[in-house]
Amino acid sequence: MAISIDEKYMKSALKQAQKALSLGEVPIGCVIVYQDKIIGRGYNRRKTDKNTLSHAEIIAINKASKKIGDWRLEDCTLYVTLEPCQMCSGAIVQARIPRVVMGCMNPKAGCAGSILNLLDMPQFNHQVETTKGVLEEECSTILKDFFRELRIRNKSDCS
Repeated sequence: MAISIDEKYMKSALKQAQKALSLGEVPIGCVIVYQDKIIGRGYNRRKTDKNTLSHAEIIAINKASKKIGDWRLEDCTLYVTLEPCQMCSGAIVQARIPRVVMGCMNPKAGCAGSILNLLDMPQFNHQVETTKGVLEEECSTILKDFFRELRIRNKSDCS
């Protein structure tokens, strides 16, 4: 069975999440696609960079903007393994990205539909089309496994 375009690029985002995992970071990955080419990649690096802003989406947006030479990413699609937080959702709106494809939702911090939807607020000058649940199981599993291991490690550290 052929995989869809969205699944193809979500697999690339999952590869980015694996890079975060290998650094002991929360495994979130992102790619930005323009004219059927990946122009920006990012993965969570907050601990590594010691920087709150080092989210997968922010890194990918920075790289994509540099690649095309414009802060506006108007003809791009952003693929991310976990629903964006408020900071990343704001950056997506500011970058004028027209479409976001998400792997799994984030009921504790998601701002693309879970807690609120910053991507589709009529008060802003830009709204974003969203697609949810692409490779949801794979995207969810990598996060669940990471946090399960973290809890086990933290319990043994307390013993």
